[in-house]
Amino acid sequence: MTGIILASHGGLAEGVKQSAGMVFGPQEDLVAVTLLPEDGPDSFRAKLEAAVNTLSNKEEVLFLVDLLGGTPFNQSSAVLKGHEDKWAIVTGLSLPMLIGALGERMGDENMPAHEIAKNIIAPSREAVSVMPESLEPAPVQAAATAAAPTGAIPPGTVLGDGHIKYVLARVDSRLLHGQVATAWTKSVKPDRIIVVSDAVSKDELRKGLITKAAPPGVKAHVIPLKKLIEVEKDPRFGATKAMLLFENPEDALTVIKGGVNIKTLNIGSMAHSVGKVLVNKVISMGKEDVATFKELKQLGIKFDVRKVPADGQDNLDALLQKAEAELK
Repeated sequence: MTGIILASHGGLAEGVKQSAGMVFGPQEDLVAVTLLPEDGPDSFRAKLEAAVNTLSNKEEVLFLVDLLGGTPFNQSSAVLKGHEDKWAIVTGLSLPMLIGALGERMGDENMPAHEIAKNIIAPSREAVSVMPESLEPAPVQAAATAAAPTGAIPPGTVLGDGHIKYVLARVDSRLLHGQVATAWTKSVKPDRIIVVSDAVSKDELRKGLITKAAPPGVKAHVIPLKKLIEVEKDPRFGATKAMLLFENPEDALTVIKGGVNIKTLNIGSMAHSVGKVLVNKVISMGKEDVATFKELKQLGIKFDVRKVPADGQDNLDALLQKAEAELK
């Protein structure tokens, strides 16, 4: 596994590492090295060399550094000397950059540092956006316009085998957020993220925020439940690999009963509200939720209860028993 060293002025490296841990969980061979006011170039280089020595694989090392031309970059370059055939440095350290690197590494534990470096450059740049959009430089706006679809696919056209592929169907009251847009997208590799919600489909503000939150290379859509049932029967989506996001299990049950071919539901998080009880750190259930899960089980649906791909699976039956006991 390629080792990753984060190098920055002040606490940026440690902060980015901690933030990424909220998405992926604790990571091996990920070290933050901080330049403190009392550090000189030599002492900082010694910190970098010590960090390299903690890695389990010293053959493949990737440095993610905050600022081109600063001490962390200059000393990382000095440490890199003689290892250019295997090691790499990428500047502009940010949370999207680190998440991208960790995602690449998780997807292929044998991916070399050079390959990871090449793969994270474009997505890291694309992660920079501004609101209002009128502030975007003209070339960016032009590129976005050029990338827009130029025409609709005629009805009746059959793409692929004519059946949409659901790479993940997830219940998450937060819908599209960091853990979904990064960890899960890297894990299941959809080309579309589809938020399925009658309420959100009518909320233009939330729709706009969701479509902007999609990671580079993945389109995000917000549609009502009825539309997904129609999409299920539309052969034009036969080449689509979709991640479905539901706010609650009741919506998932509705589309499944409507004919949507979901076999497994990932249960990520369900927010607490009046009338619900907390059954684990991120899932709360009310009586309606318990009844819905039981009906889904009767329909043969399997359950994958975990927040992020790296987590161990929780047992839904045990959570249902806990909910029923506390809801009496």
